[in-house]
Amino acid sequence: MEKLPVVVLAGRPNVGKSTLFNRLLHKRRAITSPTPGVTRDAVAMDTVILGKRLRLVDTGGYKLDRDKNSSIGELEELVVERTLKTLKNADLVILLFEAGELSSEDEEFIDLLRPYQEKLLAVVNKTEGGRREAEAWNLLSYGFESTYLISAEHGDNIDELEKAIADRIFSVPLKEDTIDLSAIATNGIENSSEINAENNKAKSSAIRIAILGKPNTGKSTLSNRLTSTSASIVSDIPGTTRDVVEGVFTWKKRNFQVLDTAGIRRKAKVNESIEYYSVNRAINSIDEADIVFLIIDAQESLTEQDKKIAALAHDKGRGIVLVLNKWDTMPEIKNTFEATKDRIHFLFGQMEYAPIIAISAINGSGIDSLLNTSLRMYDQLTRQIKTADLNQALEKWLTETPPPSGPQTHFKLRYAVQLSANPVRFAFFASRPHVVSQSYTAFLRNRIRRELGFSLIPVDIEIRPSKGQQENERKNTSKKKKPALRQRRK
Repeated sequence: MEKLPVVVLAGRPNVGKSTLFNRLLHKRRAITSPTPGVTRDAVAMDTVILGKRLRLVDTGGYKLDRDKNSSIGELEELVVERTLKTLKNADLVILLFEAGELSSEDEEFIDLLRPYQEKLLAVVNKTEGGRREAEAWNLLSYGFESTYLISAEHGDNIDELEKAIADRIFSVPLKEDTIDLSAIATNGIENSSEINAENNKAKSSAIRIAILGKPNTGKSTLSNRLTSTSASIVSDIPGTTRDVVEGVFTWKKRNFQVLDTAGIRRKAKVNESIEYYSVNRAINSIDEADIVFLIIDAQESLTEQDKKIAALAHDKGRGIVLVLNKWDTMPEIKNTFEATKDRIHFLFGQMEYAPIIAISAINGSGIDSLLNTSLRMYDQLTRQIKTADLNQALEKWLTETPPPSGPQTHFKLRYAVQLSANPVRFAFFASRPHVVSQSYTAFLRNRIRRELGFSLIPVDIEIRPSKGQQENERKNTSKKKKPALRQRRK
């Protein structure tokens, strides 16, 4: 099967790798900032360059000066380690420099990549308007056959770079052993050694999982566990993940796509622009997902921030699984899990339909239950009820529990339809929709969940005027308008 070539962007911090990544993708995907070291995880996406499909990877910056005795230094060490692993498995490496004299980090990086000389493409960024072009040509003295001068921000000479990428990638056959993407989020429990057209087709119909939660709850550990990779950098430092890191895997012959997101803190605690964009990306991932795994530290239980995240997912009609991670650290006391579930339901009664699963992402316990629940949930999200079956059920519900009969509260439900799946939405058509109470709407929702197979997901219900009611309203509106029309004719 055809393998998708991998092009990796590399260089020291703040040379413009993420800006070039976005430019080549033709959309804003990676977070960009003048602050060095914004990108940490390897962020990969498929794209098309001159009609050729390839996988583009943005990496963290190679930083020479690292204090290994500090927590930040340890994190930088992990970023460098991940970058080098990604480069090893690339088909083409775009080695990006900033216009001007080469730094010691640039020179060390060039020496480090000597074994990969045949797949390096030297590119000098920030040369808009001919800025420092003369110095840029000095790169040729380091053994590069050619140098490409671009401006990722302004788009200068990007077409020339794209042609060079296409020529280098597609002029020679891909090596069978080069596509090992364990360093980036593209592999899975099965199909872990190749990316092909069949996988990419399946990805479009995969069950999409967004992993959300507060910082340091184990989101990246779970993502790595599911995809059988080390795609997301795992650290005890809160806020390690910044970009959304994607991964795929297969479970019981069903394809999944995972979105590992940045930790979401309370707005009052977000004091950096980088974290602000990271949090926004995390929240926006709800729009891309079918199911949200809300990761909760088992020792903390459900917090106000968790409730806000769950409410966002609920409002968008996404499936929600409350995942109690680090359950292996909880004391082995009888009925501990039941007591924790009761507390969560008490704190957030409207989320009673959402499954609660206890896991340990670090040792893998509970993962089978989590994925089996996800399959059941996705089947409910995509379920379509025939209109005839729905109205037959409605007739039964009305017989068992008739609407109120008072002069001010009386209404008739004429019929119902399912408006959509994923999100699941129903419309009930009533003679007097404005008097249908919230309690009766809740009754209908509960019956839908219990009897039509939507027990695990949010269900949205609209009460609309029936056809006869709509015609009456149009007639009344028309009568009110006629005198005004006659007045204008006079």
